[in-house]
Amino acid sequence: MDESPLKNNFLLIALGPATGLAYGLAVRYGAQVFRNSSLFAVMTLSFMLLLPFAMGFITIFVVERRRAQPVWVWLILPWATIAAAEVGMMAAYWEGMICIVMFTPIALVASTLGGVTAGLIVHFTRSRRAKRATLACVVCLPMLLRPFEARFLSQQESRRVENVTDIQATPATIWRNIERVPRIAASELQPSWSHSIGFPDPVEATLSAEGVGGVRHATFQGGVLFIETIDVWDPERRLGFSIRAQSDQIPATTFDEHVTVGGKYFNVLYGEYRLEPLTNGTTRLHLTSRSRVSTDFNWYAHLWTDAVMSDLQRRILFVVKNRSENPRS
Repeated sequence: MDESPLKNNFLLIALGPATGLAYGLAVRYGAQVFRNSSLFAVMTLSFMLLLPFAMGFITIFVVERRRAQPVWVWLILPWATIAAAEVGMMAAYWEGMICIVMFTPIALVASTLGGVTAGLIVHFTRSRRAKRATLACVVCLPMLLRPFEARFLSQQESRRVENVTDIQATPATIWRNIERVPRIAASELQPSWSHSIGFPDPVEATLSAEGVGGVRHATFQGGVLFIETIDVWDPERRLGFSIRAQSDQIPATTFDEHVTVGGKYFNVLYGEYRLEPLTNGTTRLHLTSRSRVSTDFNWYAHLWTDAVMSDLQRRILFVVKNRSENPRS
């Protein structure tokens, strides 16, 4: 059996992702070098959606124009381009794991759409000039549309996330475990998907003075500090506080620059505990937060910010529940 056709097709299929990868990394490098340029901004719909679309388009265009491929190649091969680009961005320290995880779902979908579009155009368009013109348009599309995004898509959105747990303890016992939070041991925390991708664990919360105006210092691993000023102080009922992240003191190695709390794109503004007495000595504890999301694609970004905040609050409530139901001697 002659293996040369199989070998040639393998090399051809490898060429597609390599070309798409080169394009994607070139655009990302441009964003790294020209940080203040509107053409290469990263936290934009053009980068999140149109760039992977173009990478998938280029991948299949290069392959399909030389040899027709099964439709499944149109669907799946662009994923190799995205995966290679993500490895490259992490290796170059352009992106951290947090951003990579958030980028991957939308990038895979967009790249597949690009691949299918390229396959259809190559398959059904006879004119070479039309094919090349389409390729040129797709290549330029992410940069051409970016300057218009700030005018039409940029927005600020307030988000509210609430978590609830029932605790077999009195409100007085629970209150002692939320007004101040002594240092949390690693063994007290539940496993967390958000921590596994880079969000730091909570450490402790101190309180300067009881009552409205008191200040809590909530610290997290990696040098993350939140200054929480008490706005609502209703013992054994409600504890509410405004939150100010000390973003200028957070080490660059703790958060990716695009997801820094208190930064341009995301901030946590307010938190509140509410205690609701139930029957049989049970108390329902509510933990609510309000945050700000400011991107060109809040419809996607807030799915992640809400999920991260919910995961964090779930872990905090787990600690409070265990400490309240099993008081230390």
